[in-house]
Amino acid sequence: MEHQIRPATSEDYPGIMEIWESAVKATHDFLTEEDFNYFKEAIPNEYLPNLTVYLIIENEQPKGFASVAEGNLEMLFIHQDVRGKGLGKTLFRFMKETTPLTKVDVNEQNPQAIGFYEKMGFRKTGRSEKDGSGKPYPIIHMSL
Repeated sequence: MEHQIRPATSEDYPGIMEIWESAVKATHDFLTEEDFNYFKEAIPNEYLPNLTVYLIIENEQPKGFASVAEGNLEMLFIHQDVRGKGLGKTLFRFMKETTPLTKVDVNEQNPQAIGFYEKMGFRKTGRSEKDGSGKPYPIIHMSL
């Protein structure tokens, strides 16, 4: 299957949020509804406009997105419908080839993601009690 990767524009935000919602519902069952709704508002309004976001496209449909800032993988989400088919790996490799990428922070309560990043060569380097928004979700810091 041929994939296209391209920078996202603000017109892509609704599709990005659909991917985000699908992925988060599948992997982040620890999020409270309140925090889910907080991020659903904050991501398109505060995060995406300040990041360079790349989409992975299959059959002309966005299936995942990722962003790197200052060497940190800020986000990598794949739509639930296509998880486990190599899109995350493809998108991760693209990000690593095109941006200086050495670190990622992962929710401790998302063991699938921790396993994925370990396969990609990351090692655990630390832990924080709260996430980047100050919410009570422990974060595992990982580095290549």
